[in-house]
Amino acid sequence: MEIKYFNSLHEDAKFIRSEVFVKEQGFQGEFDNIDKRSIHIVVYNNNKPCAAGRTFLKDEKDKSTWIIGRISVLKEYRLKGIGSIIMNALEDKIYNQGGKIIELSSQETVKEFYEKLGYTPYGSPYYDEHMLHIKMFKKEKV
Repeated sequence: MEIKYFNSLHEDAKFIRSEVFVKEQGFQGEFDNIDKRSIHIVVYNNNKPCAAGRTFLKDEKDKSTWIIGRISVLKEYRLKGIGSIIMNALEDKIYNQGGKIIELSSQETVKEFYEKLGYTPYGSPYYDEHMLHIKMFKKEKV
């Protein structure tokens, strides 16, 4: 596995997110202006892109809180630990840049995945387009 970071939305990340969120899950508003200010990650298996994600500052004036999102793994690569690889790499990137708190919006169907990585749900579930989500957070490892 190889991990690459990009300061703009790379074509490989766009392909993976299109496959997972648009084609497979039916989301309409997958790509947004946040992509322009995000750090993007793509995981490669034998030089083939297999997973992607992004992170960005919640507030440009406050460098302590970051958002992780758009975690996506192509169907044929799921249940192989690649989601954890993406999350650990993004967390390391955030903490190395002085981040203290990480927030994300999890689909209810994968909430347990994030809980296993130390994230805590908060607030009430809500719909993002047609899918139920819950906000989650994690504080820096001490």
